[in-house]
Amino acid sequence: MKNRDLYMRQLLAFKDKKLIKVITGMRRCGKSTLLDLFERDLIEDGVKKENIIHINFESMKYDRIREYTSFYKLVEEKIPKESEGRTYLLLDEIQQVAGWQKAVNSLSIDYDTDIYITGSNAYLLSSELATLLSGRYIEIKMLPLSFREHLEFKEYPPDVSMEARFEEYLKYGALPTVSQLNQDDSTIATFLLGVYHTVLVKDVLQRNTIHDAALLENLAAFLFDNIGNIVSSKKISDYLNSSGRKTTNETIDNYLSMLEKAFLVYRVRRFDIKGKQYLKTLGKYYVPDTGIRNAVLGYHGGDYGHLYENIVYFELLRRGYQVAIGKAGELEVDFVASRQDVKKYYQVTVSLLEEAVREREKKPLMKIEDNYEKIILSMDKTYIRDYEGIRQQNIIDFLLEEDNA
Repeated sequence: MKNRDLYMRQLLAFKDKKLIKVITGMRRCGKSTLLDLFERDLIEDGVKKENIIHINFESMKYDRIREYTSFYKLVEEKIPKESEGRTYLLLDEIQQVAGWQKAVNSLSIDYDTDIYITGSNAYLLSSELATLLSGRYIEIKMLPLSFREHLEFKEYPPDVSMEARFEEYLKYGALPTVSQLNQDDSTIATFLLGVYHTVLVKDVLQRNTIHDAALLENLAAFLFDNIGNIVSSKKISDYLNSSGRKTTNETIDNYLSMLEKAFLVYRVRRFDIKGKQYLKTLGKYYVPDTGIRNAVLGYHGGDYGHLYENIVYFELLRRGYQVAIGKAGELEVDFVASRQDVKKYYQVTVSLLEEAVREREKKPLMKIEDNYEKIILSMDKTYIRDYEGIRQQNIIDFLLEEDNA
């Protein structure tokens, strides 16, 4: 098993704290493996195996455990009666159990436990959970592999350039399993489409009242094809209606929410930089795994600018930033990234070698009156590092750097 150091550090930081650790993220991004790694770490740290209860609720062994009373009884029977020390509960895909929140809440009260749970949709943190466990849980948001992690997971011959490795990362995505598969379109597309349809069925269709599953797939494909574009429910509804799929703005809003809760897409709000407030209308969508997006739409080149944006957005999330789209007057800044007292503005483009493109990308950044760092990311390799106080950086170099600010 390959380490996921970013997330292990977060788990270990809260180990033995009386907080329930909730690990969320899309299917196959590595949540189950993270629990396996954590269990290994516990054992290496001297915790007895009988003090670790590790249950994956997607295993057929636990098919009969589908409601909270039987779940509570199962765990209660497994908790050691004689041994001393804390019991660690590692509960994988717990959303399979109806009312699991009640059992987890009770187990945290009734026994000396340290509880870790995973789930593949945001319903895990429903209002019921927030009410029951108010102030007593921490969410760890897990994403597919970063480019740096991808290079650790996938072994490349030394003659494969960094640019070629990045191209493969863009094409096939960042789910950990992909790095172990034969690198051909058919094999990887079969796996990725399987993940995609599992998400639609288990995390969307089975959890919601959906009258038109085909419309849901059309909507997902539209979002995949429009990553990085400003969209609204009306724009999407108008497009789908014109394509022969009859729908309404309200239906689109509901379906968008479902896809977000399944972590299939992430919505980014717009932020008025001068007015210092979030705007209620319009936004952009990005996909946590470009491989799934490419498998659904078909492998074809082009639209690199928006793909690069997509990769940069999730890298900023991994680094702990809150990310918004910036509105600078009538112009747009790709990303406003904020973390504690740090703020950075990013533009992302394919190349700045053409003067017209360079001026277009600089213009919105020049309109910002504060002194926070302004950066343009592109695939250029050039000795020029500064344009009138705006830093230029190669995208691959950005993805590989240590984030120290």
